[in-house]
Amino acid sequence: MSSTTKYLHAVLKNGFDQDHSIDKREMLHAPAADDSYTLRAHSERVAGQTLAEYEVLSLLGSGGMGVVYKAFDVRLERMVALKFLSHDLGLDDEAVARFVQEAKVASALDHPNVATIYELNYTSAGHPFIAMAYYQGESLEKMIAREVLPVEVAIDLAKQIGCGLSEAHANGFVHRDIKPANIMVTVDGIAKILDFGLAMEISLTEMGCRMGTTPYMSPEQTRGEAVDHRTDIWSLGAVLYEMVTGERPFRGDRKPAIVYEILCVDPPPFSTPGLATLDLEHVVSMCLEKEKELRYPAVSDLVSDLEHLQHRVRPAS
Repeated sequence: MSSTTKYLHAVLKNGFDQDHSIDKREMLHAPAADDSYTLRAHSERVAGQTLAEYEVLSLLGSGGMGVVYKAFDVRLERMVALKFLSHDLGLDDEAVARFVQEAKVASALDHPNVATIYELNYTSAGHPFIAMAYYQGESLEKMIAREVLPVEVAIDLAKQIGCGLSEAHANGFVHRDIKPANIMVTVDGIAKILDFGLAMEISLTEMGCRMGTTPYMSPEQTRGEAVDHRTDIWSLGAVLYEMVTGERPFRGDRKPAIVYEILCVDPPPFSTPGLATLDLEHVVSMCLEKEKELRYPAVSDLVSDLEHLQHRVRPAS
């Protein structure tokens, strides 16, 4: 059992969704409901409604772009997660196009560190939704909010995220929005990259596009320049920094201040002493080089350094 799995079992398992008491036979006979409504990104009650072959159970989470529900696949008798565009974006052509692109990109990647997409489907009113694997676990964002992660756990999770990104890059895609909220960690310690809504083919990224989440954006993203795989390396470095310090590397109170720090200020040094931590700080600094040419040339090089460092760090007891 890995140190990450031990950590998760010891600290997090009791907080995970343990609902295994659902009566599947009852679901198989649940009446179909009119799915012509638009699911809204708030606590509206939709449990018991059926969309295609999915029985909607409960709201899992929502954000500015989308809303995710836990559901039961009546046909295959398994739990799934259903993702919809948020109500405000449901009729926006550009948002719908990005949503469809997300499904296409993620479904093209077959990797244990990328969330599995089952299908893209539509309600009877024409609203798209993505059916994906349901994972028992918690977002990395919630984990970090609870406590600073042990160094060996942070290294392991960063390595897994890097492996998933390597698969995306090998297939010609850059994620462009790597952040703790877009990483699910299962109860067995497996990191899953979510939300490829901003992903693009590396050859198609354009000047003038500033999409992303500001605290995790690379300097070239903040300037609206064309980006490549090295923007994901930057973002992963920012996530790794946050895992081991509990703070984002760039901490301005407002967006312009954060952008200024990303462009002009180095993040504060790690406060935890020790050789392993210092070596990790060097790895993070390689990711967060302002000039992309000075960063790791490929995420596989970052993963290699993390693997070497992993062998030197004392496992969690």
